[in-house]
Amino acid sequence: MSFAKTEPEWAERASRHLKAELKRAGITYAGLANLLKKHGLRDETKASVSSKLARGTFTSIFFLASQVAIGCQDVRLEDI
Repeated sequence: MSFAKTEPEWAERASRHLKAELKRAGITYAGLANLLKKHGLRDETKASVSSKLARGTFTSIFFLASQVAIGCQDVRLEDI
């Protein structure tokens, strides 16, 4: 797979990647919101997580904190 070439394509791929990781870990959007609160993202809710993943636009802080919260140790750029 080649790397994304446009901003919307990057957004879509990042969103799909995070959704896939959540599915692998068996974590719901509500579960992720609760886990993120433990990692300092206190304002996250099921609705805010759902909205961010549907839009595909979220900060790198949200992305990285989500990866840590679900126990993902590695992010391979080839997988995004």
